[in-house]
Amino acid sequence: MWTNGKTAAASLNMVNRVRQRFLHGGAWRRVAVGRQRCLCRLMSTSGPPWRIMFFGTDGFAVESLKLLTSSRSSGKGLVESLEVVTLPGDIPVKRFAQQNHLLVHSWPHENVDGQFDIGVVVSFGCLLPERLIKKFPYGILNVHPSLLPRWRGPAPIYHTVMHGDTVTGVTIIQIRPHRFDVGPILNQELHQVPKKCTAEELGATLATEGAHLLIDTLKTLPERLAHKREQGQAGATFAPKISTSMSWMVWEEQTCDQIDRLYRAIGPWIPLRTIWMDRTIKLLDFVGKCHVTLSDQRRRPVPGSVSYQKQSNTLAVCCKDGWVGFKAVVLKKRLTAADFYNGYLHQTADTLFVSRKTGTEAHQMRGNTML
Repeated sequence: MWTNGKTAAASLNMVNRVRQRFLHGGAWRRVAVGRQRCLCRLMSTSGPPWRIMFFGTDGFAVESLKLLTSSRSSGKGLVESLEVVTLPGDIPVKRFAQQNHLLVHSWPHENVDGQFDIGVVVSFGCLLPERLIKKFPYGILNVHPSLLPRWRGPAPIYHTVMHGDTVTGVTIIQIRPHRFDVGPILNQELHQVPKKCTAEELGATLATEGAHLLIDTLKTLPERLAHKREQGQAGATFAPKISTSMSWMVWEEQTCDQIDRLYRAIGPWIPLRTIWMDRTIKLLDFVGKCHVTLSDQRRRPVPGSVSYQKQSNTLAVCCKDGWVGFKAVVLKKRLTAADFYNGYLHQTADTLFVSRKTGTEAHQMRGNTML
């Protein structure tokens, strides 16, 4: 109730001025409306369907994007809208998004104000800035193929195989700025590592499991966020990118099992390497542990010693605790074990593969080699 006519008139004039400003204020009006809509959306959203922006690049990420796309199309009420941010070039995520008529943005892309509820990052490789993370009311989720905090970093699957882990899994975390893979855990699932599996095989399995775990997390996201748990530092390990430096053999130090794991981890992408007569040899088509019978059983073979096994057409190489075999090598070109032996090895007394790390010492031991 107005206290008097003068006060009432003044108040009415003020309301009219605000109304006119709102109706004819141009940019001011658009900003106000945008903020009002954003506020209304935040206040009303307490669960799915979600408006999602997806960040990803490779085939591992495609599996999660597939399920999100399917969830949007199925009409089951989990995904309302879905857009994609990816890196330049012809990469799997971009191809899938274009084939399925998803809107694709090039990185960096930060024009997301009020348009999305959640971000999802899968195998993206770029650190997202804090200002971008804060634009998503429910934060940004990450699908990571390890049991965090074990194997934080860009190559967890390769290191899982390389180090002989028997158990791995997938983890859904809420990302934090400035560092990779340190955010709180929302969901996690264990997976037994199959014996003798390659990194490629394990990656395909974890990509599928990670995609399903993401969907499961999105279905109950508010509850998951309410019960998230911080990662502990106990057991934290780092998984750096794989590189050529990892592929060099150190025959004196590596066991048959270690070489087997290394080959299954990186072999399809980066061939194992050694040195022969000061030239780099790439070792291909690993066949595992070999049984070698030497002509003189009294002489213990030196690590790096090479024996051609004619019956199996294999080059057997002595390592720390036995012999491992390869069916082919690359010198100037790809050669079978028989080609390498006939064309090179049997024409010289030098039948020792040298570890790059201890090349001088290995050369000094050649005189003690007996095959």
